[in-house]
Amino acid sequence: MNSKEITIEHKYVQGLFDGHPHLAKEMSAAFDQLTTEGQLLDLMTPEGVFIARGYYGRQNKGYGWVLTMEQAEPIDLDFFIEKIKAAEQKRTALSHDPTTNAFRLFNGEGDGIGGLTIDRYADYLLVTWYSEGIYQFKSVIIAAIEAVLTSRGIYEKKRFDQGGKYISDDDFVRGERATFPLVIQENGVAFNVNLNDGPMTGIFLDQREVREKIRTDYSAGRTVLNTFSYTGAFSVYAALGGAEKTTSVDLANRSLPLTIDQFKVNAIDESMHEIRVIDVFNYFDYAVKKAFQFDLVILDPPSFARSKKRVFSVQKDYVKLLEQAIDITATSGVIVASTNYSGFDMRKFKQFIDQAFNKKGSRYKIVETFRQPKDFPFHQQFAESRYLKVVFVEKLS
Repeated sequence: MNSKEITIEHKYVQGLFDGHPHLAKEMSAAFDQLTTEGQLLDLMTPEGVFIARGYYGRQNKGYGWVLTMEQAEPIDLDFFIEKIKAAEQKRTALSHDPTTNAFRLFNGEGDGIGGLTIDRYADYLLVTWYSEGIYQFKSVIIAAIEAVLTSRGIYEKKRFDQGGKYISDDDFVRGERATFPLVIQENGVAFNVNLNDGPMTGIFLDQREVREKIRTDYSAGRTVLNTFSYTGAFSVYAALGGAEKTTSVDLANRSLPLTIDQFKVNAIDESMHEIRVIDVFNYFDYAVKKAFQFDLVILDPPSFARSKKRVFSVQKDYVKLLEQAIDITATSGVIVASTNYSGFDMRKFKQFIDQAFNKKGSRYKIVETFRQPKDFPFHQQFAESRYLKVVFVEKLS
């Protein structure tokens, strides 16, 4: 594919020379004239000096990603092979971990190709495309994956939406079809996943270290509330860690059978635990009326969610969420506050925690924090790629 030269505004040139990987609309008036997703772009200074080569791909608020700073480097099969090979080598320890066979193999701009991720789920690979731009390279990227990585089959998720809806045709790409649910291992814990049933798989791989910390250090003998619980992964870890009881709360009807299945695949008696299909905020109201107190409260909401009666936004509503969690957390109990929202940093997130405790007149102590595990590398020049923020907060009074 031939590259198209576009001129970058002076004030953005140095940032690109310094390695900033993300292309924004304001960087060049030429972006308004681009119509072909996947078009290779040679980014030039106003004086005609080559800066970098990237591709045009609309993703969230962005207009594309830088791929190389080398003018002579073609974007071809060898380019993608080298990127994937380098990413695989960084994950050698995980690849040889007998207790874990589900993790991220390639993490977008953190591994050099924005808009693309590759996850391993046991013997299968899942490729996620975050823009139509990167999807235009599908054939060559799949060929590169097959040249470097071993698998029984490859699935895909197309996360560039059409009118806000998941592109839900068959996600199988090639190889051997898996039988679902597929059972994977993480830290020796079993989970059912499905790679061919909508945008999500049944587990969020970036929370692996947080789940293990909950199991080893925060569960024994404690009552645990897992909100926005999805398929109950945190609850499973807490139960295996010796929790007295877990309560999983999620609005989605399917969370009930899926959570039961996750308990069963780990030989946990689900009748000893509670699974509630209810709006989390409504559950908080109910728990306050019943004077419930939990030793561990896990808050890991989606960045944005809409129900029939409520719209939730992390940016606007997380402080209120924390306030309600404080009400039902026992003194000396711990709140695990988590978000994957990339629009603010850890400093701002800790300010949310401080605001909530101040409003409730409670004292607290931050016990420890977590960011993305090593298989989810971030780009040093792109703060938004360091999205995961998890804070363990002890309620002192």
